[in-house]
Amino acid sequence: MMKWAVLLCAVLALSECSVRVSLIKGKSARDALEEKGLWNEYRLKYPYNPMAKFGQSYAVGYESMTNDADMSYYGVISIGTPPQSFLVIFDTGSSNLWVPSDYCGSAACNNHHKFNPSLSSTFKSTNQPLSIYYGTGSMTGFLGYDTVGVGGIQVPHQIFGLSQTEAPFMAYMKADGILGLAYPRLSSAGAQPVFDNMVQQGLVQDYFSVYLSSKSQTGSEVIFGGTNPNHYTGSLIWVPLSSETYWQITMDSITVNGQVVACNGGCQAIVDTGTSLIVGPNSDIASLNSYVGATTSNGDAVVNCNNIASMPVVSFNINGHSFTLPASAYTRQSYYYGCRTGFGNGGSDLWILGDVFIREYYTIFNRGTNSVGLAKAV
Repeated sequence: MMKWAVLLCAVLALSECSVRVSLIKGKSARDALEEKGLWNEYRLKYPYNPMAKFGQSYAVGYESMTNDADMSYYGVISIGTPPQSFLVIFDTGSSNLWVPSDYCGSAACNNHHKFNPSLSSTFKSTNQPLSIYYGTGSMTGFLGYDTVGVGGIQVPHQIFGLSQTEAPFMAYMKADGILGLAYPRLSSAGAQPVFDNMVQQGLVQDYFSVYLSSKSQTGSEVIFGGTNPNHYTGSLIWVPLSSETYWQITMDSITVNGQVVACNGGCQAIVDTGTSLIVGPNSDIASLNSYVGATTSNGDAVVNCNNIASMPVVSFNINGHSFTLPASAYTRQSYYYGCRTGFGNGGSDLWILGDVFIREYYTIFNRGTNSVGLAKAV
């Protein structure tokens, strides 16, 4: 299966690298819950316990992410003692953490931050090799252990990859590396993912949530062990996983104006923060693009920018619920290339609900119940 995330952020990312802190201004959490009609339900389910913070309890890790031209989302983590900082893509479609290292001489490493093991008093090498393959290249290196800081939480004895070679296209990535948030069974070399280590060590509860801003705005965040009701409205719809490798679910169909145009009879889809587009089987994507009025040019699904307001809504029908995307959500305008849809060929039967979808739906990834929760993002 084509892993689109790295390729697209490498080739299409436009804005300069910057890291911004996400702030919630002018509205308390209770205000937000009351406004959505959820306060009574919330306080009954989670009774107020003012002494909880003085006892042993879980932390909540708030990690702000930079939106890079709606094509990739990344935040800052640290590795080592004293900490060395790196930009990483938080990717629910993979499971390994890796960053460039001082042992790497590839062009992609030379224009990114490199981890220097000799500067960390807590680093331990395993000499175990690591290879991770993406759709257009790979990274190779070895595994080591060190303290990883993410979202204000320190995760001791975390295994991670130190790259020794990286594919040429990675030189164009804004991020230095990738932090995978899928299941351990997907992890290369059996390396335990960061989130699993956080949960196993009792640092956070066993779920995390993601909000992706649109139009390069600030505010994107991933929250480990918590949610942010300011970023969604209405009730959460919980969808059970069909496989515990990726965050994989069963999709019933995709419809336009009530007519099934793709995923006829049902299909499998993964919810993937690390993929920019919505990706599907070639024939289904061709059908979907045709129904919304796109034409193919040089592999892109092109639309007339003047027609976006009149283009149809696309409905992704999942677990008996309809999750709709207006044309303004599934099209993107580029200064250089005009307007294109966010529906791309994947060369596989597996669909990927990437950032185009997640921007519209606040997503909770729940390991305790092996499910994803979806609610309309605001």
